Amino acid sequence: MGAVLGICSAAQLACCCGSAACSLCCAACPSCKNSTSSRIMYAIMMLLGTIVACVMLSPGLESSLQKVPFCEKGEGDASLLDTVTKDVKLDCTEVVGYLAVYRLCFAMSLFFFVMALLTIGVKSSKDPRASIQNGFWGLKYLILIAAIIGAFFIPRGQFGQVWMYFGMIGGFLFILIQLVLIIDFAHCWAESWVEKYEETESKGWYCALLFFTFFQYALAITAVVLFYVYYTTTNDCSLHKFFISFNLILCVIISIISILPKVQEYQPRSGLLQGSVITLYTMYLTWSAMTNAPDHLCKPDWGSVINGNGPTDAPHSDKPTFDGESIASLVIWFCCVLYSSMRSASNSQASRLTMSDKVLLKDDSSASGDPEAGDGHHVWDNEEDNVAYSWSFFHTMFGLATLYVMMTLTNWFTPNSDLTTLSANLAAVWVKIVSSWICLALYVWTLVAPIILSDRVFN
Repeated sequence: MGAVLGICSAAQLACCCGSAACSLCCAACPSCKNSTSSRIMYAIMMLLGTIVACVMLSPGLESSLQKVPFCEKGEGDASLLDTVTKDVKLDCTEVVGYLAVYRLCFAMSLFFFVMALLTIGVKSSKDPRASIQNGFWGLKYLILIAAIIGAFFIPRGQFGQVWMYFGMIGGFLFILIQLVLIIDFAHCWAESWVEKYEETESKGWYCALLFFTFFQYALAITAVVLFYVYYTTTNDCSLHKFFISFNLILCVIISIISILPKVQEYQPRSGLLQGSVITLYTMYLTWSAMTNAPDHLCKPDWGSVINGNGPTDAPHSDKPTFDGESIASLVIWFCCVLYSSMRSASNSQASRLTMSDKVLLKDDSSASGDPEAGDGHHVWDNEEDNVAYSWSFFHTMFGLATLYVMMTLTNWFTPNSDLTTLSANLAAVWVKIVSSWICLALYVWTLVAPIILSDRVFN
């Protein structure tokens, strides 16, 4: 972990780490706002932690570590260090598998939650605590690395089971935030393109709206067909049939609600583009849930399918796996984290959720500077009068995101199982299916809320 983080704390990233670091090599980086550069750096920090966690779950890592002189296969007792013939050797079982990911994410989430406590109530960059938020990057990396190393000295005991419950609670809270971001993205995308079409009356924007609407619905319908072909191969797959059929019916309903005259009376820009985004995301969650089903008879062997042998059952392997579904889930997760961290100050409901709806008194134009004088290459402080987002809530969200990625990597793993169930966990199935239902319910609420609460203003 230290080696990976050390690489990214080198001078190449210094320009994007804050004003102090930028002054060392500002010519290599374009101008950017202090609030933006800090959020980018925290996102990079989380990405690096995620990569290390993925490495810890890599099949064969433990056997590779056993070739290292100071590493041996331990008996899984409560200590990280095992004294053998007066030599201190590392128990390899402690640095691989789900428990190692738990320890890594424990340290990372603790770091973000402590940062959230330290930045409570900060109103502007004139607060002395601003330097903690926007500077001291080398020190923060060292503290994080030290915390990760220290986490591996926590005795096993009940740590895994207790931390799993914290992870499930925090992960589910982040799921709610992620769903709001997806819905907000759908609304913002549609409103932006409809507004441009209304302003310009260009057929190009109209065709773009139609194309992406039908394209996303076509992808969703194709997904449903493939689900029925590959995930309902036996009569024992009735649960999968229920998931596919029920979510398909719900998606049809929300699409109809999107274009109801009453809804469009209160939200003239509501339409099928938003519905297509939510429908496609619901189909993704449905697929993600079914790939986590413990019954391998209801999942296809994609290697056999690609080779043209038809939808045969997935082979039951005794080796731990980290499949494509988990990778796709992580990609979507990190995109959502970046989306939330890079939202502009007063953009939409997601920005208000992260407390970033305050209007900055300093305009972006003040960062133009004189390129020839070198003024255009720096990180400028745009929060002297007011912060662009709630620093405390931002770190809270990243702490929850860390717990979510921990549960995603381990597929909501239960400590009394083994690594062979990484891709077969009934808890993960229901978490993702319930998430799809919550997503649909939240989307419907954004459509009907202006009708039900007519005395309130919804922007």
